[in-house]
Amino acid sequence: MNRLSKLIVLTLASLLLVACRSTGGNRHTSKQTVTVGILQYMEHDSLTAARKGFEAELKKEGYAQGKNLKIVYQNAQGDQDNLQTISEQLLQKSDLVLAIATPAAQALATASTDTPIVFTAVTDPLSADLVKSLKKPGGLITGTSDQAPIAKQVALLKEALPKAREVGILYTSSERNSEVQVKEAEKELKKAGYRVSKKGISSSNEVQDATNSLMRTADALFVPTDNTVASTMSMIGQLSVEHQVPVIGGSTDMVDAGGLLTYGTNYSQLGRQVGRQAVTILKGQNPATTAVELPKRLDLHVNRQQAQKLGIDLSRLSLK
Repeated sequence: MNRLSKLIVLTLASLLLVACRSTGGNRHTSKQTVTVGILQYMEHDSLTAARKGFEAELKKEGYAQGKNLKIVYQNAQGDQDNLQTISEQLLQKSDLVLAIATPAAQALATASTDTPIVFTAVTDPLSADLVKSLKKPGGLITGTSDQAPIAKQVALLKEALPKAREVGILYTSSERNSEVQVKEAEKELKKAGYRVSKKGISSSNEVQDATNSLMRTADALFVPTDNTVASTMSMIGQLSVEHQVPVIGGSTDMVDAGGLLTYGTNYSQLGRQVGRQAVTILKGQNPATTAVELPKRLDLHVNRQQAQKLGIDLSRLSLK
């Protein structure tokens, strides 16, 4: 090879190297297959709605399964002991991982290497030690919070059930997201003049006894966006009718499953929000500087069938 040929080869190699580096800001091009892992903490309507919303948003943004997207989905079924193993496996296989619910996000954050993580259905990312701040999370993790407007929920309870004097609170004592909401709910309820009784549970096996105990004295039951409680809302709804004690749910899905009403998070839309975040990160945006988002849509939601079973007239409420 003569000197001129060598010079041409070296020049072409340099140009190719520069071209590769110039596209480094994008984690993945549209022609590549992107692998997205999803870790859902357990099966219940709110978390599933968030997952479906996330998948729908990816599709809307041009990521189609079987073409340029592969989704690896894992459900821990509420098994804390299994979360860490699943997290490590997903992070090894994926270009990005979605964590659905606080325990799933915490497990992924602990196991994370250099794979970006987005979360949803996490009430308080700060107290869960997931981010340094909401505006600038730091590290490789960001997402959407499902922080409920508890003050508005209490105001709605007061308007809908003017004769109520005692409100029971059912929650999972081991879920950090629930503890945060219960503290806020107790403060708001007492400020509104209610007596408050609480029952903490450690598993779904305790829900029936705890609910029965609370409903013997309470005029209404308040349940936060608690994963264990949400997974048993159908049973809680049946007990609500038996005791004639209405339930104020933390989310619209919890109300549909057996609650009376709420002003709360639309989890399908929350999933779409985090889907948009995921797309920007796949295109090169840094999670460390991608702000955690609060719900952009909150719905005033009534279960009219449950209201009829409880003999409660909600016609005076404004549902706009």
